[in-house]
Amino acid sequence: DEEFDELCFEFGLELDEITSEKDIISKEKGEEKAKGASDVVLYKIDVPANRYDLLCLEGLVRGLQVFKERINLPRFEKIIPAEGEGQKLIITEQTAQIRPHAVAAVLRNITFTKDRYDSFIDLQEKLHQNICRKRALVAIGTHDLDTITGPFTFTAKAPSEIKFKPLNQSQEYTASQIMDLYRADSHLRHYLHLIENKPRYPVIYDSNGVVLSMPPIINGDHTKISLSTRNVFIECTGTDITKAKIVLDIIVTMFSEYCEKPFTVEAVEVVYPNGKTHMYPELAYRTEKVKPEYINKKVGISETPSSLAKLLTRMCLKSHVTGNGNQIEIEIPPTRADILHACDIVEDAAIAYGYNNIQMVIPKTYTIANQLPLNKLTELLRLDLAAAGFTEALTFAL
Repeated sequence: DEEFDELCFEFGLELDEITSEKDIISKEKGEEKAKGASDVVLYKIDVPANRYDLLCLEGLVRGLQVFKERINLPRFEKIIPAEGEGQKLIITEQTAQIRPHAVAAVLRNITFTKDRYDSFIDLQEKLHQNICRKRALVAIGTHDLDTITGPFTFTAKAPSEIKFKPLNQSQEYTASQIMDLYRADSHLRHYLHLIENKPRYPVIYDSNGVVLSMPPIINGDHTKISLSTRNVFIECTGTDITKAKIVLDIIVTMFSEYCEKPFTVEAVEVVYPNGKTHMYPELAYRTEKVKPEYINKKVGISETPSSLAKLLTRMCLKSHVTGNGNQIEIEIPPTRADILHACDIVEDAAIAYGYNNIQMVIPKTYTIANQLPLNKLTELLRLDLAAAGFTEALTFAL
């Protein structure tokens, strides 16, 4: 446990506590209620808000393995199917008013186990809560591709015209009835306000009119994935295209390792209302160049360019020295949407170097700090004024 705590710290994470379901329940509700709960050890790890790639076990373990230099960072590959063989998602103009964007991908020949499946569902939930802003910006739908036939259509219809069997329900309901059904649902009622006052609700159909989902509320029961699912169709619909692309990239990069050909993702063609098309996921790799002295100066260390490149490679940013050793070229993988600027790269170099290994130095200035006479006087007056019965108010003028 101590070793793992140490490792998390070195990697820039914090191991919050080591607990179990039993402990959590007994703390919150008393020992009686905790009887029969699982005492499997749980690690609670604090992950920074920008690192979506560490929100599931797959990504966290991969990140730590690369950090420990036990494995090389995998290369994610987008497979574009032959003409006429790939899946298509057609967006109609009706969606423009309510949820205009959609992206999609396919994970082919994937093998789920109970743990992988739970992790897959869990990651979607975590993404929904943070980057998707409780599904307002993006909603994720995952479907068993073998139960449906493309091309798929993302459109918006009047609530009375939409009818399907929602996930884990036994009968069909219209969209209006579904909204009533979930008003009391502790989990789903938080999302109803996103569409309930709109004249049309977003919905995705396959070519036979089977409903895949009514984003951002619920998927159809027909396409639900199970442990035996082999091909997963993933769609992300939303009001923010950049976030939708990031969410799709994160899901496919985390779980493509379980495909028959690991780390490959099948692309889906998205057709826009104006007839233009685009292949998703983008899985874009890009390169940034940073000068070694810039990193050294900002962090306060003096490492050689090649050792800085090695530090960055351990943080999943594949780097090498170019141009007579006066530049480091860094490849930003699709898993790291948080790298926007050179300072993000510097931060990763500092984490890999180890904050505790940076030498503390006295700043090179001649100033010796002292309290301003005016402040000294007001501090003394403060006490006397308070003693005389005055109340001090601090206004937020700034």
